Amino acid sequence: MEAADGTANLIIGDQLPLFTSTVVQIRRLWRELATTIQWENVSEPVLYGLNLFRSFFVLPSLQFLLVLCLAMTLMILLEKLFVGAVSLIVRIFKIKPEKRYKWEPIKKDEELGSSVYPMVLVQIPMYNEKEVYKLSIRAACGLDWPSDRVIIQVLDDSTDLVVKDLVEMECQHWKSKGVNIKYEVRNNRKGYKAGALKEGMKHDYVQACEYIAMFDADFQPQPDFLLRTVPFLMHNPDIALVQSRWRFVNADECLMTRLQEMSLDYHFKVEQEAGSTMFSFFGFNGTAGVWRINAISDAGGWKDRTTVEDMDLAVRASLRGWKFVYVGDVHVKSELPSTFKAFRFQQHRWSCGPANLFKKMFFEIVHNQKVSFWKKVHMMYDFFFIGKIASHTVTFIYYCVVIPLSVFFPEMVIPYWGIVYVPTIITLCKSVGTPSSFHLVFVWILFENVMSMHRLKAALTGLFEAGRVNEWVVTEKLGDAHKTKPVIIDITEADKLVDSQLTKPCIPKLKKKNSGLFDRFYYSELAIGVFLSFCGYYDAAISKKGYCLYLFVQSIAFFVAGFGYLGTQTPDS
Repeated sequence: MEAADGTANLIIGDQLPLFTSTVVQIRRLWRELATTIQWENVSEPVLYGLNLFRSFFVLPSLQFLLVLCLAMTLMILLEKLFVGAVSLIVRIFKIKPEKRYKWEPIKKDEELGSSVYPMVLVQIPMYNEKEVYKLSIRAACGLDWPSDRVIIQVLDDSTDLVVKDLVEMECQHWKSKGVNIKYEVRNNRKGYKAGALKEGMKHDYVQACEYIAMFDADFQPQPDFLLRTVPFLMHNPDIALVQSRWRFVNADECLMTRLQEMSLDYHFKVEQEAGSTMFSFFGFNGTAGVWRINAISDAGGWKDRTTVEDMDLAVRASLRGWKFVYVGDVHVKSELPSTFKAFRFQQHRWSCGPANLFKKMFFEIVHNQKVSFWKKVHMMYDFFFIGKIASHTVTFIYYCVVIPLSVFFPEMVIPYWGIVYVPTIITLCKSVGTPSSFHLVFVWILFENVMSMHRLKAALTGLFEAGRVNEWVVTEKLGDAHKTKPVIIDITEADKLVDSQLTKPCIPKLKKKNSGLFDRFYYSELAIGVFLSFCGYYDAAISKKGYCLYLFVQSIAFFVAGFGYLGTQTPDS
């Protein structure tokens, strides 16, 4: 029909005869063809195709992954036994660094005065460290070293202008007390920490320094730190780095920090000790260490090509023939990330960066002529492949994918040694770092399996240089901010702060969106938890392989992490 304005209106009733006629024609055609659906005839070829896909693709793929994981598990076992044996021998025979290298205390000389002490630069890079900035500055300014032979350099990349002003005021406070402290800023964050350290080396006063001690913002060295570490560099010209051990002030804050302490204690007590003793090489931890400036320059200086600038420098320096010393008796207090969100970001950087660096330096290590064959094997096999790739692969693919999926395939048989004996020995080897937490070993295993998903994803991101390969998120430190009441700044102190409205930050500060109930969930963990629960129920009801108890408990661990109940709870976590 046509409306008064000339437009056509569709009247449904006018179309009904046409629709009815079409339906009748379809029905008549259907009857003439005598077509009937025989579901048995349809399902048989579908099931046959699925069975072929299962038999010729899924099952062989899982069996290949199983063999690969079992092989990697044996590799990891041998590596753990080797470094464990080295560490045990060092402890039994008390083979301390002072016995392997020349070390003598610095003797005071009345005639020479403070000149017997070498010039040392203490670098403290920081970025919006509101909760902990005073800790490292105060500790560095309290080092037992002649004031005219040490320079404290605070490299502040903060974009929060209030924090920036507070850090500068703290530096001025110590400067007024006679401490030779320099407050340095730059107008961009290019290269992140590596860029800040590289920029800090360009100042004229650095030319007078022989060594650099480095501390992150939450690290608090003891007053005798330099007295115990610098002599190694003074009396051994082939040593480039002296690394101390971390101690954690908040290890007992929550279960997550206790579990982190177990992993890091093993890393320092066993892995770093073995690398230092056998090959004079290990990965620089980025803080709580002292470098020879000539070694940094000889290795090519700081580079920001990966998110592990510390490890990058260590590998390059080692390939130039420099030696490293780990001094486990020297402890530096620090803080562990106590929120799950901060820990995930940290583990992404710690897993992605080494894998990316391995890819970039593989052929450089192979073709190097300055180090021995066995040292190159140690770097490529033990340090990079086993420690940074294989361990993440086995932990997630084997324990969270292959074993759960095997319940759907009766023909898949996992050897008992591969599912009980070898993993148990590896766990016992890694648990010796913190004997006081041995009762948490089972919980620690579940926690490591949860984190393995992020570590493997990060390692693959680094190997294939995917989207987040250069992501740098500074690990959040809480200090005592979440335990105490907000600090009220006195008006006389507040007057000294620069008005944040008058100065534009170098990098715009991202606005935090309001977090709702569902924003605190971690959906990848929840998805794996659902998957493991389903596999557990299937094993308990049908396959009966005996994996259901492990699968249920591991799924609970993923659910706990997925619902955000792991670590310290803060308003932003």
